[in-house]
Amino acid sequence: MIGGGQLSRMTAQAAVALGQSLRVLAARADESAALVAADVQLGDHDDLAALTRVADGATVVTFDHEHVPTEHLRALEASGVRVAPGPGALIHAQDKLVLRRALAAAGEPQPAWTEASTVHEVTAFADDVGWPVVLKTPRGGYDGKGVFVIRGPDEAADVLERHGTLLVEERVDMVRELSAQVARSPFGQVAVWPVVETVQRDGVCAEVLAPAPDLPDVLATQAQELAVRVADRLGVVGMLAVELFQTTDGVLVNELAMRPHNSGHWTIEGSRTSQFEQHLRAVLDYPLGTTAMTAPVAVMANVLGGAASDEDWTGPGLDERVHHFMAHWPDVKLHWYGKTPRRGRKLGHVTALGQDVTEVRARAVAAARYLADGVVDDAFAFSHDHHPER
Repeated sequence: MIGGGQLSRMTAQAAVALGQSLRVLAARADESAALVAADVQLGDHDDLAALTRVADGATVVTFDHEHVPTEHLRALEASGVRVAPGPGALIHAQDKLVLRRALAAAGEPQPAWTEASTVHEVTAFADDVGWPVVLKTPRGGYDGKGVFVIRGPDEAADVLERHGTLLVEERVDMVRELSAQVARSPFGQVAVWPVVETVQRDGVCAEVLAPAPDLPDVLATQAQELAVRVADRLGVVGMLAVELFQTTDGVLVNELAMRPHNSGHWTIEGSRTSQFEQHLRAVLDYPLGTTAMTAPVAVMANVLGGAASDEDWTGPGLDERVHHFMAHWPDVKLHWYGKTPRRGRKLGHVTALGQDVTEVRARAVAAARYLADGVVDDAFAFSHDHHPER
């Protein structure tokens, strides 16, 4: 697996249960996966020599991010290495303009968009759809980076000067954001999970609610079928997350991720087959596992670096917070990524299961908040005993 982040770390854990060995290419020895994986090689994802070295003897090469240069992946394939997903598919997750053109050719729903390199082009588009518009860097953006809400020509000029040619989209009047995940094998077997709601804060995923509350069955099915069509059309092998905008008229495709994705972390406890195990099954061409949920509701909350990351923090330390977390929320599962705390950084996640989405969400969010900065802001969290085994 190319990349040493938390996605690689959790994939390594899934590989153990399948009797597989996961070799990781990490940029640094202190990266999340490098701290736990048995077979770690250090190198840069944009260095073909490092990629060739890590691929030597591997059954398949896969990824925990989309940033490997396309030409390097083609070179690996030309040398006989099996790459999953292949560069012809992965380019659609790497380049937003390539994705928009492919969706347009397939007639799939997406926001109105154009490609622009001048203020005049942005202004002409905004005259049609209205201000503000959204400018995105075609490559490299994630967690809100490379995305700019522009309210006029002067702001557009500044962004264009800094970034060059950009994708310009209408600002969608959306109800909420959704994610539809599908796994696809080399010969086209697919498996889908329930469509989930993703809650973003400052461009970063903060919560995932599975299944998406009050989503009509018809719309959920449409979103799943859309994800399957995209996976088939692009020839995806492995996991695909289709990030969606829900509007009053249906769903629109926002972006793609061809790897395990933050919107699927809940599947570790909440599904019979996690996205990490399913990704390995798919790229190794094993039969795919069932995606049935283990409880009616699952909620994942990211632990984002907060006040506990500040130098002047005087509250309980990390070990103490984890101790209290386990005592107060014995049924909420913690996944810690081994990262140095930094404000806004994804340090880990928690997952809660149950019957009622409001109650389950309250537990997950309160637990994540406490782990992040030691704050208890939900009386429910400490006033109710949760011991399902009793």
